[in-house]
Amino acid sequence: MRARARVLATGAGPWPGTDPLEASRAVLGELGGEGGLPFLAHLPARGPGADAVGRTAALLVDVPVDLQPVGWRLTDRRGRDVNRASGYLRSDLDALAEAADGLDGPLALRCLGPWSLAASLWLPRGERAAVDAGAARDLVDSLAEGVAGHVAAVARLVPGAQVEVVLDEPDLLAVLGGRVPRASGWGRLPPVEGHVVRQGLAAVIDAVSGAGASVAVAVPLAREADEGPAPGASALLAELRTAGTDGVAVDLSAVAALGAEGWEALAEAQEGGSRLWLTPPPGSPAAVVDAVTGSWRRLGMDVGRLGDAVLVAPGAADGSARAASEALAELRRAADALTDAAGAG
Repeated sequence: MRARARVLATGAGPWPGTDPLEASRAVLGELGGEGGLPFLAHLPARGPGADAVGRTAALLVDVPVDLQPVGWRLTDRRGRDVNRASGYLRSDLDALAEAADGLDGPLALRCLGPWSLAASLWLPRGERAAVDAGAARDLVDSLAEGVAGHVAAVARLVPGAQVEVVLDEPDLLAVLGGRVPRASGWGRLPPVEGHVVRQGLAAVIDAVSGAGASVAVAVPLAREADEGPAPGASALLAELRTAGTDGVAVDLSAVAALGAEGWEALAEAQEGGSRLWLTPPPGSPAAVVDAVTGSWRRLGMDVGRLGDAVLVAPGAADGSARAASEALAELRRAADALTDAAGAG
């Protein structure tokens, strides 16, 4: 346990290259120890099965999928592509166990949340799984069991890890607002009702929490008036708190684009007990601190309350491993600077 709250630096997961041990060593080298939150890297350059949908589908229990020309689809039995994804995940976990030997502290795992997964998987015949209540319910239950098992596996491999799970929900507003495209390309699927979405998120969060991990949900933010049936920033973050999440993860560029509305929503979430996972705009440590604290102060908020935030580097699947490592090192310096600013008030 940390002696005092401090800002941590972490990454979103994607990493350049195809060697999982090299990736895990690089991540632990930059983020191991005080001030860092190491994460399980995944390597999209390996191809099908290493993408976000395939990687999350590999966690599903008793819900078979396969990769077909239209994309990842629910099937009668597991296909070779999802088996490949499972193999990649096992390799990643073996590499993590070796690189993180002796780790005693936080460790982040990341996967798609239930609704972005349901918006990405196709039914055996026709539309996305999000439009079918029974299929969506099966996916929620399967993912809840699968992610809980994933947490347990990591806890066995890295006994000192304090696991923190981030559920990525990039398509959540599209699901809520009825903006998921139909298979024909014409029109959009109907929205999924808010209480159904909340219940699905709560089921996964409860299962993961029961496995001993904290849970944050990464979401896009938008204005209420621009999104039709979808909730605006404040309402969306309030829904996540109701679903039981420990934290909310947002891109500060999106928050800044909303102006005062975005920052007020973030402040409400923090005051409601949500830990903030913030992806800052590129810049020096001083620029990152200013981007985080400037608008916070203008709202009259206590900067000291940012002392347990997490700064998140964007996914680094493109470029070189060296550049990705340097970005993590720079973000860690920004986290240290923000810790000092929060301590000074």
